Amino acid sequence: MSNKAKGSKAERELFQMFVDNHFRAVRVAGSGVMENADCDLIAGKPGAKYCIEAKSTKKTSKYISKEQMNSFIVFAEIFGLTPVIAVRFNRIGWFFISPKDLEDSGKNWAVSVESAREKGKRFSQFFMNSSPNNPKNKELNSDLIEDYMKDNYIDENDSNENL
Repeated sequence: MSNKAKGSKAERELFQMFVDNHFRAVRVAGSGVMENADCDLIAGKPGAKYCIEAKSTKKTSKYISKEQMNSFIVFAEIFGLTPVIAVRFNRIGWFFISPKDLEDSGKNWAVSVESAREKGKRFSQFFMNSSPNNPKNKELNSDLIEDYMKDNYIDENDSNENL
């Protein structure tokens, strides 16, 4: 399996984790291949929006170029998203880490298994404030839909002149 195919498989797995945990998520077309495709996934729910860069490795460390990380952070900032690095170490699993917690290795930023265990979190730990069981999210969701519908509702009795 090519590196691109392995990366795509990891992205699909991560996408499904978000969907299974009641997030809305999209994979970014061309991520890792095209210019200006600066993240792999965008996921969110009311009050929580994330830009995710997914990495997968069979080694004990994963390196990310400083140029790629700079573009990723600028992208997240432009769209008002929280940047998250999702790294999967084979036979160990996924860790989620803030870009601020990456290690400077000179030309690249790095995350090792050890630093991921120390500074990173598992999915439920990292995104627990966005849990569907958090009453705040249910309230936000109901309010969001209600406000949207009120603002966009057209009374059947309104004439076409008011449209």
